[in-house]
Amino acid sequence: MKTRREIELYIHIPFCVRKCNYCDFLSYTASDKLKEDYINALCSEIAYKGAKLSECTVTSIYIGGGTPSTLLTKLIVRIMDTANDTFTIDDDAEITIECNPGTVTKEALGVYKTIGINRLSFGLQSSQDSELKLLGRIHDYKSFLTSLDSALRLGFNNVNVDIMYGLPGQTVSSLKKTFSDVVKFGLKHLSVYSLIIEENTLFYDKYNEDYITRCKGGMPSFLPDEDTLCEMTDFTYAYLNSRGYNQYEISNYAKKGFECKHNIGYWKRKEYIGFGIGAASLYNETRYRNITDIDKYIGNWSVSNPVNEYEEEDKLSSEECMAEFMILGLRMNAGVGYEEFYSTFNRSLGDVYREEIDTLTAQGLVVNDGNFIKPTRKGFELQNIIAREFV
Repeated sequence: MKTRREIELYIHIPFCVRKCNYCDFLSYTASDKLKEDYINALCSEIAYKGAKLSECTVTSIYIGGGTPSTLLTKLIVRIMDTANDTFTIDDDAEITIECNPGTVTKEALGVYKTIGINRLSFGLQSSQDSELKLLGRIHDYKSFLTSLDSALRLGFNNVNVDIMYGLPGQTVSSLKKTFSDVVKFGLKHLSVYSLIIEENTLFYDKYNEDYITRCKGGMPSFLPDEDTLCEMTDFTYAYLNSRGYNQYEISNYAKKGFECKHNIGYWKRKEYIGFGIGAASLYNETRYRNITDIDKYIGNWSVSNPVNEYEEEDKLSSEECMAEFMILGLRMNAGVGYEEFYSTFNRSLGDVYREEIDTLTAQGLVVNDGNFIKPTRKGFELQNIIAREFV
C-alpha cells in the first residue's frame, strides 16, 4: 500500500483588538465586514490548494495570528469545515488555535472543542498587570485565569501559555512570580521568549537605543542589562526543568509527550502549506510566501478563477536544504542524527559538515557522540554562531 505524503497546515488570521507595543507581526484591527471577506477568501484558498494536494494527509493544523479568537465562532467553524471537506486529516492530528485572554468565551471554547480543535495556545506573556499594561496587552491576569479555567473545565488537556521576559523594568523576582503563577495549574507546555525590539513597533521608538546598548554589553536604562538577562535565562531553564518541563527547543518547554508536533515539523523541515496573507509554505523543496496586501489577497481569491499569487518563491538547492536541516535541527535538544541526515540527503553528515561540526564542538556549542550532533546549553544561547557555520 502506498504511503500517503504528510503535510502540516498553517492558517493565518491577521486580526487583533489592538496592536501590542512590541508586535511586528502581520496583524491589525478590522471591521466585521473585512473579517468576513477575508475568511471567504481564505476558505477559497484552502479549497483551491487542497484540491491539488489530494495525495496528502494532514498531521497538524495551526490557526495563528494575530488573534484568531477575535473571530466570530461561526467563522472558525467555517475554516475547519473547509479544511475537513478538502483535506484528509489524521484522526490524531494536533489542531491548535491561538487565543488571547479576554477575547474568548467559554461558549466559544466549547465550539472549538466540538469541531476538533484539541490544543490551545494562550498569549499570557506575564502575570503582572503592570507588565501587561506596558506591553499594550488588552487583558489582565484575572481575565487569563477566567479563560484558562473555562478551557480546563471543558477538558482541554493540551494547553500552551506564552511567557515573555527581558521586559523594560522587569526583574528576576517578577519573572519568578509569573512562572509560579502559571506552573501551579499543571499546564503541559510553555513557550518562553526573550523580548526582541523590532522595527515598526512602539517599543522600537522608545527602547531601541537601550536594546543596542544591552546587546553591546552596556548598561541600558530601561531594559534589563546583559547580566540580568542571562540570570533570567538560566533561572527559566532551572525552574522549569525542576518541575518536569523539558526544554526540547530553544524557546519551548513541555511535559513528556506534549511537545508541539506542529512546530517540531517546522524544525525538522516537514512540508507545510500556509494559508492567508503573508503565510509561508515549504513544499517540493520550495519556500513560498503569500502576498501581504489584504485587499489584493481578497480580490485574488474572491473570483471564479482564483489568482494564486506569491510575494516570494524560492527553489532551494540541495546545499541550502542541508544547511536548513542543520540550522533548524540544532534548535532542538534532540539535535541532528547521522542516520536521519543520510536517509534524507543520501550523503554522509560527517563528509558534508565535518569541519563545521569540529569547529562548533571545539567552541563547546555542540556535542558529537557519533550518532547525533546536539546543542549544548551554551549552544542553545548562541544559535546565531551555530547558524553562521552552515550558511
